[in-house]
Amino acid sequence: MTFHQKHLLGIEGLHPEEIRTLLDLSETYVDLNRAASKHSDVLAGLTQINMFFEASTRTQASFEIAGMRLGADVMNMAMQASSIKKGETLIDTALTLNAMHPDLLVVRHPHSGAVNLLAEKVNAAVLNAGDGRHEHPTQALLDALTIRYAKGRLHRLSVAICGDIAHSRVARSNILLLGKMENRVRLIGPPTLMPSKIEEFGVEVFDDMEEGLRDADVVMMLRLQRERMDGGFIPSEREYYHRYGLDAEKLAFAKPDAIVMHPGPMNRGVEIDGTIADDINRSVIQDQVEMGVAVRMAAMDLLARNLRAARERERADA
Repeated sequence: MTFHQKHLLGIEGLHPEEIRTLLDLSETYVDLNRAASKHSDVLAGLTQINMFFEASTRTQASFEIAGMRLGADVMNMAMQASSIKKGETLIDTALTLNAMHPDLLVVRHPHSGAVNLLAEKVNAAVLNAGDGRHEHPTQALLDALTIRYAKGRLHRLSVAICGDIAHSRVARSNILLLGKMENRVRLIGPPTLMPSKIEEFGVEVFDDMEEGLRDADVVMMLRLQRERMDGGFIPSEREYYHRYGLDAEKLAFAKPDAIVMHPGPMNRGVEIDGTIADDINRSVIQDQVEMGVAVRMAAMDLLARNLRAARERERADA
């Protein structure tokens, strides 16, 4: 299987063949997770530490379940109450972690680049669970797996990503992944929520839902990230929903078989109508949650294989 990464820090550094390898393995874990017995021992004897410097429910739970189903010893470090609050630096944290001899380190951090810095200092495979506005690679991978299951392929599709693009690490990772897999990516949102020079990523930009959604195969809605906003990016939530909230009238501009996605948590009545979110014929939002566990299992499996191989080489050279 083609996957040569030591860490999973972002989509940017992945080759398309590595993406396919990870998604193919993820499919085997979808089958395992749907079986009566969901346990594997591929991570038996390894220690997984989850460090979330930002609050998370779904992502942290997904990584925790993934590690436990693969047989790892899983520990969640409560970073909100840790010595980080007392002034400990990331370097100090890395030294502390190294003394614990972890094998897999799952990190979410509010600052872009912090996870990469930690990866340089720890003797473990690091998985980026979201860093600032930078990347959220496993979210993009689970979105890709969801699309592949629903549409039967992950290339030459028209994917519309709508909403708060400027503050979204999910959008950035999806733009990178979908571009690598030869898809047409459209971004839709108000100019105040669109990053400058975003066209350089090879995407099309629209501020009108009718134009942006026309003939789309996939419609991916994004949450308004008010915690990252420090100004008046939208006039009001009511006005935002009127122009950019996904409802039946706007969805009608997409293809009749277009699927609807959302990384969660959803603001119903702000970026998406509740009826659309719950439509079993169009919405794959719950499928995304299911695929998230499988993708994270596959990512940790592949990184653990490379970690074990590297340690074997070190022992042979010693």
